[in-house]
Amino acid sequence: LKPGLSFYAKDPQAAAKSLLSLLNKAESVVPLDLRSKTPVRVGATAGLRALEGDAADRILQAVRELLKDRSTLKSEANGVKILDGTQEGSYEWVTINYLLGKLGGTYKDTVGIIDLGGGSVQMAYAISKEAASNAPSVPAGQDNYVNEMYLKGSKYYLYVHSYLRYGLLAARAEILKASDDSGNPCILEGFDGTYAYGGNQYKASAPSSGASMEECRRVTHKALKINDTCMHMKCTFGGIWNGGGGDGQKNLFIASFFFDRAAEAGFIKAADPVATVQPHSFAEAAKRACGTKYADIKATYPAVDVGNQAYLCLDLVYQYTLLVDGFGLDPYQDITLVKKVKFRNSFVEAAWPLGSAIEAVSS
Repeated sequence: LKPGLSFYAKDPQAAAKSLLSLLNKAESVVPLDLRSKTPVRVGATAGLRALEGDAADRILQAVRELLKDRSTLKSEANGVKILDGTQEGSYEWVTINYLLGKLGGTYKDTVGIIDLGGGSVQMAYAISKEAASNAPSVPAGQDNYVNEMYLKGSKYYLYVHSYLRYGLLAARAEILKASDDSGNPCILEGFDGTYAYGGNQYKASAPSSGASMEECRRVTHKALKINDTCMHMKCTFGGIWNGGGGDGQKNLFIASFFFDRAAEAGFIKAADPVATVQPHSFAEAAKRACGTKYADIKATYPAVDVGNQAYLCLDLVYQYTLLVDGFGLDPYQDITLVKKVKFRNSFVEAAWPLGSAIEAVSS
């Protein structure tokens, strides 16, 4: 559902009403005589976690009132809540591994995931019991690095971390803040405007020399805090432990905005449910995008939405930098971009809500 709830930071009622189409769809697939017994749940993610003040609480309350007043499904006291980052990443991992038929064996049989949402990015993969026992401790109030999950008769130790403010839409704001007043080298030549995110406005204008992939990479490095002190054996970015690697990370499925931007940039087909690429594919696409003037973007990239046109260079540079410098992937290793996974006779969207339902009935 686009835009997400956080788009309506200053209008809780509009946020709640934006869910009506989903609610109507959910009710339509539940038999009438079972609706009063079927619970409805709403899980908000990083966009709401990042809102300031009481904006998130007011939106959640408006959603609760909408469900109570407008839905024939069963409302529960804790049915509307904000997922923490580890839940979001864990559920995405469950979804993809369930659809691929990877659950029920050892952790070595599973695939890892990187899920790039709007407000946060999650990495999750299964590790050995020994690796889990050696996981670093975290300060009080922060999410643990390892979650234990019981699925299809097997116990999994899941390394998962959610990076708040590093989802694609939030990262734009971080990258725009990291540049000086002379313009941001990630913005296409000829664009001069503002970027709105989380109720705030950020100046978005190109320098006189236009966009530059190399300079954009430098600014993105700064925003990602690549060089922050690492207190563990190995870190991703911002001083975060990387989980140690291993068999559960060998096959990576990359979801959400990674797929969308790759399709809009033209190096995969939007109609394909999955595509095998390399991180370097994003770098090649970024070079081309950063060399495009804003006046030519519509003709060159007709699939890009109007609101994303000025940021195509930024988005692709960020995605490449995140994969290679942030998560430490080899630029030329194969990764799988995933939108949907074939399950039996249909294709199912590779998104976290299915994992949430599977975990609920498995526990």
